[in-house]
Amino acid sequence: MESMKDKVVIITGGGAGIGLAAARSFLAGGARVLITGRRQAALDAVTTAAPNLAGLVADAGVPADAKRTVSYAVELWNRLDVLVNNAGAGAPLPLVESEIDRLRSIYAVNVVGPTLLAAEAIPHLSTSGGAIVNVSSTLAQKPVSGFSAYAASKAALEQLTRCWALELAPRGIRVNAVAAGPVETAFLEERMGYAHEAAEAVRSAERKQIPLGRRGEPADVAAWIVALASSTAGWITGQVVGVDGGYVLV
Repeated sequence: MESMKDKVVIITGGGAGIGLAAARSFLAGGARVLITGRRQAALDAVTTAAPNLAGLVADAGVPADAKRTVSYAVELWNRLDVLVNNAGAGAPLPLVESEIDRLRSIYAVNVVGPTLLAAEAIPHLSTSGGAIVNVSSTLAQKPVSGFSAYAASKAALEQLTRCWALELAPRGIRVNAVAAGPVETAFLEERMGYAHEAAEAVRSAERKQIPLGRRGEPADVAAWIVALASSTAGWITGQVVGVDGGYVLV
């Protein structure tokens, strides 16, 4: 964690869940962190009175917000060392119900947004010898009926990770990903659109399926985001680390 001292980190979707846990872990190591999200109130609730933690209302699915996000971090702290593409979008979407706007919204946040943010960050990450960490999902490998669009978008993000790792290695930029399994957050309600009772039913079923017997906590995934961004992982690039309690195995 000492390698994080005075580093500047951007985390999209950092107002709650995995993103917020990662932000707090980076802060504990001495980093300065910009988190983004769609709701000002949620950002204010976690950034108020938190030294070296700033918030910016930005949507990973809006192309113009990529440049604005990177520019704001550099304006605040004059450098950028780590980009964490954590924001995610998805919803149950059976193939027969496919509709262009819903498909676009998923791919805008999960594929296009990370691509544009990474592109904007390259000049600054090249200077700092920085790192990109993409947050994927077990569903990138594990097929689940009715979630093909979400799963495919995360599979795309994992292949972007590998391609970027090759492309950016000559610039000294490392690119890795964490494939998160089911985690105890509000993602099912807030991002997947489940009603609370339906979400609880999904959580209960997943707990029974996960070999290690529990859903993850945000800190379980955050620890690996920070690890892959740190100098400890200085010879690791192009990798996807599964943090899912063995869920991908069943």
